Amino acid sequence: MAKAKAAPTSSSGGKAAKKKKWSKGKVKDKAVHAVSLDKATFDRIMKEVPTFRFISQSILIERLKVNGSLARVAIRHLEKEGQIKRIVHHSSQLIYTRSTGGTD
Repeated sequence: MAKAKAAPTSSSGGKAAKKKKWSKGKVKDKAVHAVSLDKATFDRIMKEVPTFRFISQSILIERLKVNGSLARVAIRHLEKEGQIKRIVHHSSQLIYTRSTGGTD
């Protein structure tokens, strides 16, 4: 004697009532940073950056709205003049701090 199959129920049937809609995602605004160094930006870098407690390429890009290559050049220039000193030398991220008046 064969077993009788149970009739499917009419509840959900295995599929969701509505198909999931995927969001388009969040779009970040394109940053417009300076790619060439003008007199006003240079003066601002020379005045403000030595007062920062923590100085890195990322900080200069974020606060001064300059390109990454300009930030690296500015940091090297300030270190050469002795206005900032290096704390950590890593291959990809150099970290500096303001130079104190006394010798190390």
